[in-house]
Amino acid sequence: MIMIRENLMSREKFATQVDSEILIAFRALARSEGRQVQALVDEAFSDLIEKHKQARPRPHVMAAYLGSHERYGAVYKKLAK
Repeated sequence: MIMIRENLMSREKFATQVDSEILIAFRALARSEGRQVQALVDEAFSDLIEKHKQARPRPHVMAAYLGSHERYGAVYKKLAK
């Protein structure tokens, strides 16, 4: 999770649209946890960014994958047919 100290963080306003049911559930979650919607938005953004960072293949995995395609590319094409 991206951790930023609150007193060092600059804040920026933005506007967007969201499905009404999602927003109702989001606000209910904030209320049930005694937190501000803003705090949940920060957490959700941080979690999403981290999830996408971890979704990238590791360099050694990609190297093995590319090496496999160099060596067995013709076989993979035949198997795909």
